[in-house]
Amino acid sequence: MTLVDHQNPATFRSVLGHYPTGVAVITAMTTDGPVGMAVGTFTSISLDPPLVGFFPDRNSSTWARIRTAGAFCANILGEDHEAVCRVFASRNVDRFAAVDWVPGPTGSPVLTDAIAWADCRLADDHPVGDHDLAVGHVTGLALRPGEQAQRPLVFHRSRYGTSTTATAALSSLPLEGAWL
Repeated sequence: MTLVDHQNPATFRSVLGHYPTGVAVITAMTTDGPVGMAVGTFTSISLDPPLVGFFPDRNSSTWARIRTAGAFCANILGEDHEAVCRVFASRNVDRFAAVDWVPGPTGSPVLTDAIAWADCRLADDHPVGDHDLAVGHVTGLALRPGEQAQRPLVFHRSRYGTSTTATAALSSLPLEGAWL
């Protein structure tokens, strides 16, 4: 194995792109209406208390509005949501024109087509390199009915796809109404 230049951003991205990530849309309700952004960094943090997090780019104007809102919803995308992800990853488009949504417990938009969601109060945020760690205290969550076998949308090596391993894991767990 050859050591590569870890200081080069393109090399760094290429190497770490070999690790697949799930895709989520983070949404919030602001005084100007709903906002949202696609992320590949959503993760669980703690069971007690129930905490989740994601890593938005510090310079993101959408992240600034989500932070100000003080609450967010992490909408987990399924294998058939690549177009939704692309809309929420785009700039200068009406991201909510292409999706149906309802307000979650905090008022943040829950995408009705998401395979799962976690609605949160923003508990904390920390600067980490050129990103922030946004920590949310979960106030409500759910699976869309019948979604136990739905495969998540995965981003791997600069492409969207699915994970058969995730499908196998989901089919063996009793997930109805649970968040693991």
